[in-house]
Amino acid sequence: MAVHEIRIDPSRTLREQPGTGHNRWHPDIPPVVRCEPGDEVVMETRDAFDGQMGPDATLKTAEAPDLDVVHPLTGPVYVEGAQPGDLLEIEILEVVPDGYGYTVQVPGFGFLRDDFPEPFIVRWALADGWATSDDLPGVRVPAAPFMGTIGLSPGNRALAAIIARERAALDRGGFVLPPSPQGAVPSEPPIATHGLRTIPPREQGGNVDIKQLGAGTRLYLPVDTPGGLFSAGDAHFAQGDNESCGTAIEMNATLRVRFTVHSGEAAAKGIREPRFARADYWVAPQYAAPRSFYATTGMSVSRDGIVAAEDATLAARNALLNMIDHLGERGWTRQQAYVICSVAVDLKLSQLVDVPSFLVSAFLPEDIFT
Repeated sequence: MAVHEIRIDPSRTLREQPGTGHNRWHPDIPPVVRCEPGDEVVMETRDAFDGQMGPDATLKTAEAPDLDVVHPLTGPVYVEGAQPGDLLEIEILEVVPDGYGYTVQVPGFGFLRDDFPEPFIVRWALADGWATSDDLPGVRVPAAPFMGTIGLSPGNRALAAIIARERAALDRGGFVLPPSPQGAVPSEPPIATHGLRTIPPREQGGNVDIKQLGAGTRLYLPVDTPGGLFSAGDAHFAQGDNESCGTAIEMNATLRVRFTVHSGEAAAKGIREPRFARADYWVAPQYAAPRSFYATTGMSVSRDGIVAAEDATLAARNALLNMIDHLGERGWTRQQAYVICSVAVDLKLSQLVDVPSFLVSAFLPEDIFT
């Protein structure tokens, strides 16, 4: 077994170190390292905003960050023998946090963006397995580090299909960031002009924001281009199952992974999207299922009493707004409450069958309050 390393200088942006990674998905991006199945790869990663939200960031920074550089990913890693139709198993061995993290509310972004038009930032100290902040006194969030963005490159045919379907969604009025050369790394065409933005998850993974993808989890991704072209970044120290304000506790981190190629398995089983598994608790049980919690609910009914039949988005929105109201009753500002929801509250689909109204519950773990 060999160990390969991709090291970065965190004081420099990806644009200043383009040989270490990329911020678009494209099959023509050259690999940084090549490895054999069974090898370990150690990858240092940058935060989601590529250093814009450091300890000295201000509300002015949060008000108008450069979104064209989100997310800087480390890689790609070429896994020898991986071919389209295979299933690539990524064993996540370790995610080592940095000492600084942040949660930011950017105007125009996030699940409740219409309700939160002003910028806000929380700076976290990450130490001894906890995140604490003077911006949220009395809150202590336990560590559960993982990579928010982790995945493979689509092949050329899938790339064209994704561009077309996302363009169609944009034309229908959807919130979509189409390919753009502005801020792209690599900066040369056709990668810069046709490379996919890293904002959404897709068939080969990407910005999945699955908080259970910490050390000990095995992630399975269908391979769509030779070598798989694995990359990762956008590390989170902790996150609620919703990441509602658009950010978790964001940080730099070091990822260690190992790969196994399952030849032809994705094609044979019709696996088209990510899967993941583990054999033990992904975090201490009292945090995975809090022993003490307060929960609010939301239904598929607008606040002016109109039923939106089977609308899980509206139900989730109502559950979060009701939780923000509850946290306000406990003395938090609305923006502080929104951050707490994003980093610590879990949304759960309580029922999807009692038509016309779905019901979503928002769980607040009481143990985060000191």
